Amino acid sequence: MTQMFNPPHPGKVLHPGKVLREYLGDRDVTTAAKSLHVSRTTLSRILNGASGISADMSLRLSDALGTHASFWYNLQAGYDMWQASHKKRPKIQRFDVAA
Repeated sequence: MTQMFNPPHPGKVLHPGKVLREYLGDRDVTTAAKSLHVSRTTLSRILNGASGISADMSLRLSDALGTHASFWYNLQAGYDMWQASHKKRPKIQRFDVAA
């Protein structure tokens, strides 16, 4: 499996100028947040890349947008993995597993 170079935060994929507008038309973030039963702040933080998309939010987006929940969850996991793999980490020694 090839790994995307610096994948976008899922909120950027969902940003109102793109996917959200396709699904919600001219509804604003406040209206979308109400439809998802979350605060406007919660949705704004996701759209701005300041918060991740949880399993619960993946299910909400799936219900609201008619997509599969794993789509949003996997976008978040891919983003998180790429971010983590590019941070400095201590050298980890492999466990010695004796049979």
